[in-house]
Amino acid sequence: MSGLTLPINAAERGRSPLGRLADWFYQRPGFYLLLLLVPPLLWFGVIYIGSLLGLLWQSFYTFDDFTMLVSDTLTLANYVQLLEPANLDIVLRTLGMAIAVTLFSALLAFPIAYYMTRYTRGRTRAFFYLAVMLPMWSSYIVKAYAWTLLLAKEGVTSWFINTLGLDGVLQALLALPGIGGQTLSTSNLGRFFVFTYIWLPFMILPIQAALERLPPSLLQASADLGATPAQTFRHITLPLAVPGIAAGSIFTFSLTLGDYIVPQLVGPPGLFLGSMVYVQQGAIGNLPMAAAFTLVPIVLIAIYLKLVKRLGAFDAL
Repeated sequence: MSGLTLPINAAERGRSPLGRLADWFYQRPGFYLLLLLVPPLLWFGVIYIGSLLGLLWQSFYTFDDFTMLVSDTLTLANYVQLLEPANLDIVLRTLGMAIAVTLFSALLAFPIAYYMTRYTRGRTRAFFYLAVMLPMWSSYIVKAYAWTLLLAKEGVTSWFINTLGLDGVLQALLALPGIGGQTLSTSNLGRFFVFTYIWLPFMILPIQAALERLPPSLLQASADLGATPAQTFRHITLPLAVPGIAAGSIFTFSLTLGDYIVPQLVGPPGLFLGSMVYVQQGAIGNLPMAAAFTLVPIVLIAIYLKLVKRLGAFDAL
């Protein structure tokens, strides 16, 4: 036994310090995992969570409307102001748009994702993936500005609608209160289209991933038991795709809720939560009120995440 031990010890003594350190980490996988997780956890905990808590703490500060200065006197007045009709209107306007964009994105995304999963292979599927992700490669601001030109009164969209003879339908939609406006670019309808276009890929990909995991044997078994394609879709395909729809809705809902660029470029006058935070902090300098408005989307998203968690959204991410 001693003859076997001596060569091993000699080999260990002959190894480099880096090799011995690697062996030490290999024998302690728990410590190695902790060492890997400490930097990102510190970054997330200190930089992100810490700064967010610091921002929310400033929501209790006092802003003097006369001197335009912020003092560290603690008050709940900022949260009381959130309940004023004008501020509640901003919250409801933003929430309504986020829900509408999420629902419409799901309606558009599902058939695209379903076709990608069931009827495409090889290069055709690669083409669809490229077509879905290609808009995500361009600048967000460039896309938003481009849509202001597309939706303008003399833009491509108006020309296309006139060519199809649907100008009367467009004018009827623009005449609806709360939806229309002078043109598509100055209407809530146009703003809704821009939001849907920008966030649609974030809905297609999770649904496609959920449908990809659908076992073909379930569909075959349903057909063998005499179910029609409509029954198979209603009782098997759609329920198993719900987690993917819920996962995609997290992106469309939260991103619409916090957006502040599109509401400034497209649509009628009227602030959204993101633009309200921008105005309060950047234009007025009322950081406490901006911090109070920041809490609103955080609460709304937390409630929404609680709801979609029951639908299995986190399992589909």
